[in-house]
Amino acid sequence: MDWNKKTKKRRRKSDVYIPIILLAPAFLLVVGVILYPICYAVGLSFQYYKLTDYVNRHFVGLENYISVWSNETFLASLGNTVKWVGITVICQFLFGLVLALILNTPFRGRGVIRSITLMPWVTPGVVIALMWVWIYNGNFGILNKCLTSLGVLKENVPWLGSADTALYSQIATMVWQGIPFFAIMILAALQTISPDLYEAAEISGAGGWQKFIYITVPEIMPTIVTTCMLRIIWVFNNVEVLYLMTGGGPGHSSMTVSLVAYIRAQKSLDFGQGSTIAIYGTLFMILFMTIYLKLTRRGDEDEAK
Repeated sequence: MDWNKKTKKRRRKSDVYIPIILLAPAFLLVVGVILYPICYAVGLSFQYYKLTDYVNRHFVGLENYISVWSNETFLASLGNTVKWVGITVICQFLFGLVLALILNTPFRGRGVIRSITLMPWVTPGVVIALMWVWIYNGNFGILNKCLTSLGVLKENVPWLGSADTALYSQIATMVWQGIPFFAIMILAALQTISPDLYEAAEISGAGGWQKFIYITVPEIMPTIVTTCMLRIIWVFNNVEVLYLMTGGGPGHSSMTVSLVAYIRAQKSLDFGQGSTIAIYGTLFMILFMTIYLKLTRRGDEDEAK
């Protein structure tokens, strides 16, 4: 009996300690890579911390959080960020949905087309930025060449050199790069829909548009919500394309919150203000994603009723 009790106690201890031991590496990785940098950034945001003036480093409280609202670059970046994220994600979703519907229909060479579709998504951001800089070049860019040859333009346009077109040109670049992500995710969801649903709808006399609205969209909606949420976060945090293509210019025309935070910290070496702007960006994203998730849940509840 004593031996059985000891064995049970050992098993209970192992049931407690083994999961902890297995999860410990992942927990330490999260703490080291995510939690510690966040806490350190919060600490920096309450300090005057410039590497060019390191000897005068001191605690300033909420001064950075207040003074940033008088920064013209930061204020300009707020509107640009809404355009950057909103237009990019909406266009990526719409084009990705259309592409997924096309790739879901059987046709010769479909496998090859699916492979080619992934190329923009797997191409590094640096390569994409440099490639599109050449395409948009105001003197010898292929885009101007094509449009002038077709008679759409009478003269070359400095796509990245004009404040009116710089941001939208980079949005077009990001749309091109992100379409495959939506296409593949939605395509995977489309292939999980049972053909019986469509057959039943046809028997009931439903047309193609009705089947799309009442069967396809509800079935792939969870994938759409998740994919849009992930893409919003990624586009918001994207810096490399904007920085390499225009550096946020001309002027402040293509500055976003994430890019301002990066430039303040990495170029101006002002880690106090850079951290403050990054934290504001995080708070904006948390607020937006909370509203987004509540709206999608409310929509699901209304449909369930």
